[in-house]
Amino acid sequence: MRMNTNLKNLIQFNLAMLLMSTSGTLGRMINLAPPVTIWLRCVLGALALFVFLLIFKVSRRIKRTHIKVIFLSSVLLGIHWISYFYSLKYSNVAVAMLSLFTYPVITTLLEPFILKTKFLFSNLILALIVLIGIFFLVPEFNLENKFTIGILIGLFSAVFYSLRNLLLKKNIHQYSGMTLMFYQLLINSFLLLPVIFIFKDQPIISQLPPLVVLAVVTTAAGHTMFVMSFKKFSITAVSIMSSLQPLLGILIAFIFLQEIPSHRTFWGGGLILITVIVESIRATRR
Repeated sequence: MRMNTNLKNLIQFNLAMLLMSTSGTLGRMINLAPPVTIWLRCVLGALALFVFLLIFKVSRRIKRTHIKVIFLSSVLLGIHWISYFYSLKYSNVAVAMLSLFTYPVITTLLEPFILKTKFLFSNLILALIVLIGIFFLVPEFNLENKFTIGILIGLFSAVFYSLRNLLLKKNIHQYSGMTLMFYQLLINSFLLLPVIFIFKDQPIISQLPPLVVLAVVTTAAGHTMFVMSFKKFSITAVSIMSSLQPLLGILIAFIFLQEIPSHRTFWGGGLILITVIVESIRATRR
């Protein structure tokens, strides 16, 4: 019975990865300033999740003592999303996603200190293999290259992504992932409202189709299932297994944007895929 439950959790997690992998291609397709894109993503995503909460009759109540944690996690998520979309603008889907996915290494190093969990040397080894895979995938490290700027912004995004995940894992465990995601999107909808006055003359109407997909499919569905996985696996296991996401993102970008990966991508991607498979097997046995 436990094996069946673990398998179900893994299937749900990998479906979340597939849905979230669309963010790179959509980020490249949407012709708006990243802060405006993220504001609209939050507004539309919050509306979609509110409807889901009503349909599935999920409680929207949160304890007053958790308001600060949810607010801080929302700020971290907003910074992560905006910086990630700037990384996409400066580089391409492969470079942006793979620089972001240094976050398993960051998470592995931070988790024992923040969550007071036991440090597992095997997790560090797996995270380092992921880092080596990412090294192969990045074309070059040249500070005069705009791709390098994209990589640095992606690394910046990775730090805030890791901190947000760890914060939720440490403090929030009794709420539905749908509820948590709803409040994070709602808070960012208000926090980012000034961007519509800062970035004027944005072609929002023409960009609505990909924005709706980004808000409903990638965010409301994908990120909600991702947050729910925090209850099923350790945050380090989640981080390492989610390294499958850049491979899916690169494949989606190849199909819809004709972005062709180099031979280095296949070498790095192979290392990442092996790590994901190993950690998935380990997670089902715990």
